[in-house]
Amino acid sequence: MLKLYDHPLSPYSQKVKIALLEKGLECDILTPDAFGTGAAGGEFAAASPRGEVPTLIHDDVEIFDSTVILEYLEDVWPQPPLLPATPADRARVRILEDVMDTHYEAIIWGLAEIAHFGRAQGESAAAITRLAGEQIQQWNRWLGQQLGDRSWFNGESFGWGDLAVVPCVLNAANYGFAPQAGSNLEDWLRRAEQVPSVAAVMATAAENAFDSASIGLAAVRDALEAGLFKREYRDHRLEWMIKTAGLDIVSDGLDKGNVRFTAIFGD
Repeated sequence: MLKLYDHPLSPYSQKVKIALLEKGLECDILTPDAFGTGAAGGEFAAASPRGEVPTLIHDDVEIFDSTVILEYLEDVWPQPPLLPATPADRARVRILEDVMDTHYEAIIWGLAEIAHFGRAQGESAAAITRLAGEQIQQWNRWLGQQLGDRSWFNGESFGWGDLAVVPCVLNAANYGFAPQAGSNLEDWLRRAEQVPSVAAVMATAAENAFDSASIGLAAVRDALEAGLFKREYRDHRLEWMIKTAGLDIVSDGLDKGNVRFTAIFGD
């Protein structure tokens, strides 16, 4: 039995769910209780010491970290393969995934901190958003160079390289920073959006975004101000916020108790 703890708006979860669909695997999709508060418990907390999604449970195997989950799926269910055939191409798409996970995703996360969680206001928020957009444009140019004249990042067909890239590029487009018109990346994105697994996963994300908006951002921000909702500032995300928005935003969140870091496993 496969079980995935997930949040529909997480690009890390999105790429794993695309992989599950590509491999034709049935999986129970669950959202952890108290997710985002830093106080999630139960089976999810036991399997994911960082309190992060996605987390996969396969019988008695528990795995957190999206890349490790993808590797596990490829090892246990090698058909159809998602990785390219040659070592060089496998290394190439793994580098793509690492860039998306540790550079590109941080920008999207930072945009959410500003747009949805109100970490900055007015001119400050506008300046941070502008810088984020410039960074996305730079990464999109780099992605276009990596794609070259291929139809897919993976090579001849949709695969690991594509499912690692598409959630972040689509999320950036939702913030108003789409690939340049007429670019090879724009053409690739149009093709990728038509892939059934991508379309299904991103449709679920869009539905969840609509539901979240109907709840009201004011309530979310009130919970954040009260320290009832804690956003994880870790690794690349913390680096992005400091270098792009400044240390004051981080220190303010620490003062208010709405920023969290990973606890020691087992605490």
